Amino acid sequence: MNKNLFILIVFSSIFYGCQTQSSQGTRENDSFEHENPLELSLQSAQKIIDLPLGCIELEYPNKLGQVLDSNADLKSPIELRPIFYGCFDWHSSVHGFWSIVTILQRFPQIDSQGLIRERLNKLITQENLAVELEFFQQPYNRNFERTYGWAWFLELHKSLSFWKDQDAKRWSIILEPLADVFVERYMEYLPKLNYPIRTGTHDNTAFGLSMALDYARKMELRDFEELLVETSKRLYLQDKGCNLSFEPSGHDFLSPCLQEAKLMSEVLSEPEFQGWLSNFLPEIYNPDFSIQVAKVSDRTDGHLVHLDGLNFSRATCLEAIAKKTPGVAANLRSIARESFHSAFANISEDDYMGSHWLGSFALYTLVNQ
Repeated sequence: MNKNLFILIVFSSIFYGCQTQSSQGTRENDSFEHENPLELSLQSAQKIIDLPLGCIELEYPNKLGQVLDSNADLKSPIELRPIFYGCFDWHSSVHGFWSIVTILQRFPQIDSQGLIRERLNKLITQENLAVELEFFQQPYNRNFERTYGWAWFLELHKSLSFWKDQDAKRWSIILEPLADVFVERYMEYLPKLNYPIRTGTHDNTAFGLSMALDYARKMELRDFEELLVETSKRLYLQDKGCNLSFEPSGHDFLSPCLQEAKLMSEVLSEPEFQGWLSNFLPEIYNPDFSIQVAKVSDRTDGHLVHLDGLNFSRATCLEAIAKKTPGVAANLRSIARESFHSAFANISEDDYMGSHWLGSFALYTLVNQ
């Protein structure tokens, strides 16, 4: 073979191979972009709803967490909390109910025989709510679930309030007195909160403020909204240089930095937020910005499995931040997808330490895009 012809053939093969590999990579990226969006499909909804349906009436194991005032308080979970006694603890039961009603609202065919409604009607009654209310009036338990459980309950009440459905309307009316209690408790508590709680778990102030703010706006509670916005700015507006390299802690399910940024994206205008974010998380504007997916080493450990919740909540926060930062939105959404899908693969047939709550975090990501 002619030497020059041989060189030409080799060069052409290499060039064509690179072109093919490059185009395949592009197609694979495009495929990931289009086949793995953060959207709620019927298949995903069925996968998620099976989790709370499996535990809202499962009384044990159970973590009560209340303060006992006397021997009279030594009661079973179902006696103390006849609605929200399942799914291991009170807040997980609450957001399990939220998951169920949120999915039924979007995919009514999942309950074509009405069996899920039948279960909810059995649990959400005036009599049962009276017992739940009485617990929160006890002097030592007035702050129970502050503010994480309060926020999730408001999310549940909001979802029921805006669902044009006769059962949902009745459930909303039944639960409204407890929602009113939590709004009042927020109003009492926030003016006294001099410093935010910056943990990556239940006590995180920014998480509770963000969810409550959405409730206040949707329910048109102007005084409540004003207090939440004022509190958010008072606690966070001067913050600078949040160190993402310190995250995650060993059992986080929230990112203190990203959760705060999500909240501020909801209380500041786009220009204000971008100015604040450039001081708070300047690296987010770097084209090479990335976050490593959190890895769970033991899915039977109730604390270690929190890290998959972190992957979901990171995705939620990044999507919210992306809405106010169009210049880096594509990168943030790419990181969000990677975080979400790494965790979503784990929630089916998971150990109970994860399955009793992780579906709600996945759903919250999917419905808040």
